[in-house]
Amino acid sequence: MSTMNVNEIKNYLPHRYPFLLVDRVLECVEGERLTAIKNVTCNEPFFNGHFPSQPVMPGVLIIEALAQATGLLGFRTMGEEPRVGVLYMLVGVDKARFKQQVVPGDQLVLSVELKNRKGIIWVFDAKATVEGKVVASAELMCAAKEGAI
Repeated sequence: MSTMNVNEIKNYLPHRYPFLLVDRVLECVEGERLTAIKNVTCNEPFFNGHFPSQPVMPGVLIIEALAQATGLLGFRTMGEEPRVGVLYMLVGVDKARFKQQVVPGDQLVLSVELKNRKGIIWVFDAKATVEGKVVASAELMCAAKEGAI
């Protein structure tokens, strides 16, 4: 098991502000699961338009945060950092459900579990919670693509 701070996360993910959506990894068991957090603040740029009078984190960004967590688990499982010319990409979202709004001040707990790996395709069960309540869940498929960047 291991934790990661934001500087360590940046070694694995190409995302940067305002699109890096994982602040800290609380637990990583390579080949099994990862738990991370995203602190949702009123300063998030998407709140300017979604929605100014009643800010709500877009569901697609919750899915993106979960996808970034799968990337961290994938790279840690392989025991390597990303290589130049290879991009780890979200290639499928199934069974997505959104149960509760995420608003400024919430701490989003991102939990991903590796279900299956076949060739370059990885399949994960993913869920996001706030204060122990599930706010979103999905089955995510990801793949490492050569020549993507």
